[in-house]
Amino acid sequence: MSLQTHALPDLMIEPVVRAALLEDLGRAGDITTDALIPDGQMAEAVIASRKAGVVSGVTVAAMAFRLLAPEMQCEIVRADGSPVAPGDVVMRIAGPGRAMLSAERTALNFLCRLSGIATATAELVEAAKGTKARITCTRKTTPGLRFLEKAAVRAGGGANHRFGLDDAVLIKDNHVALAGGVVVAVQKARAAVGHLVKIEIEVDTLDQLREVMPAAPDAILLDNMPPDVLREAVGIVAGRAVTEASGGITLESVPAIAASGVDLISAGWLTHSAKSLDLGLDIVMR
Repeated sequence: MSLQTHALPDLMIEPVVRAALLEDLGRAGDITTDALIPDGQMAEAVIASRKAGVVSGVTVAAMAFRLLAPEMQCEIVRADGSPVAPGDVVMRIAGPGRAMLSAERTALNFLCRLSGIATATAELVEAAKGTKARITCTRKTTPGLRFLEKAAVRAGGGANHRFGLDDAVLIKDNHVALAGGVVVAVQKARAAVGHLVKIEIEVDTLDQLREVMPAAPDAILLDNMPPDVLREAVGIVAGRAVTEASGGITLESVPAIAASGVDLISAGWLTHSAKSLDLGLDIVMR
């Protein structure tokens, strides 16, 4: 069963897909397909998974085909958030053969990349199962594709961290160094932002954590702490702030980190290094 994720509006998706198509078509279009496929020849194809995983980016892939041929029929068989096994059909396509082949790589680039993120997220979510910890992404995203990659994290069952520099305060170690300490950093931030803006601060040690708690941050980023130290940190916070474990997160380390009692586990590699899911497009011969 697929997860219920809200659909991104075409208004957001279209500029990104259009730019990717323009990049691929270059100055002269698809000279290979134009030389081999007669104008007006129709074709049918399927996109199927070659590995087990979780799908994301199906509507983005469909838009790639429709931008080159508005009459292209794209039947979505597996919606975003759907688990797939090898051989499962994700989409059926019918329409002009030229447009189908010219859009193929752009469509698959989006679909494979985003499905890889969703698959990696689902694996971490499964590893944290039975605890309260939620898996989140970070801002370590591909420039221009952040909203799609964060949607892929949601499709995999994860949650999103902040989307940009403007929707939450996250005080990192370099901010602390220039601001003059963890307490003054939180105090300055509190005085500068609106009442609806959350403030999170990164701490590297339990001493820093104890020092900053009286300043009442909304969330604490516990950076590169082993599970036993995380457990102690959760006890110090005692529910007064959201606790987030970050740094060195792997599929193998997640169970112990989640068992420490933290609220969130953030992994930047979900969006910057997740392995693409292998999906392919094949023409259906009648």
